[in-house]
Amino acid sequence: MTPVTDTIFPKLQEHMENLSINDIPDIRKKTLQPLIDFIQNKLNTAQAVNINFICTHNSRRSHLSQVWAQASAVYYGIPNVHCYSGGTEVTALFPMVARVLEYTGFNIQKLSDSSNPLYAIKYSPNFHPVIGFSKKYDDDFNPVSGFAAIMTCSQADGGCPFISGAEQRIPITFEDPKVFDGTPEQEAKYMERSKQIAREMKYVFSTIKK
Repeated sequence: MTPVTDTIFPKLQEHMENLSINDIPDIRKKTLQPLIDFIQNKLNTAQAVNINFICTHNSRRSHLSQVWAQASAVYYGIPNVHCYSGGTEVTALFPMVARVLEYTGFNIQKLSDSSNPLYAIKYSPNFHPVIGFSKKYDDDFNPVSGFAAIMTCSQADGGCPFISGAEQRIPITFEDPKVFDGTPEQEAKYMERSKQIAREMKYVFSTIKK
């Protein structure tokens, strides 16, 4: 799939162009294949593609996955894709997540200042931003049926055996950068995880046929 130019911010587009999907191991591509199949099947039947990325706290990996998936769909011009995120409990979007996204070219606006603030995470001048905040996976903000539930951490996958309304449940887990919080490696490790997720979401949408 060829990217659609000028649909996302220039700095973000440059970042995505520099992500090599050839670096993804075959075993990881096999893990991503059920998500590719879900998206392709929905498009083939002219249905909306609703994807809910789920982690324990909806603070780090699930948000990174949601944002990069949405941006990748627009990058490749894949229509009618709507990405969401949620947790098994509510906390807050971790500030370092917003920082690394901003560094890679997203426009981040903090819309509220509370224990669980709202963020507008904009990836394109012409598309609605992702609204980032911590919520349960079954929050009213998220779809209630016909969606793929992507389990981004093993704790949520094991601790939440049933996701009401999910058409398909797909484990695509990532290591938690939280273990580096408060260390000199924190920012680098969050950037590393963000790049991994970005690369894998780019790969997923690069394989989709419109």
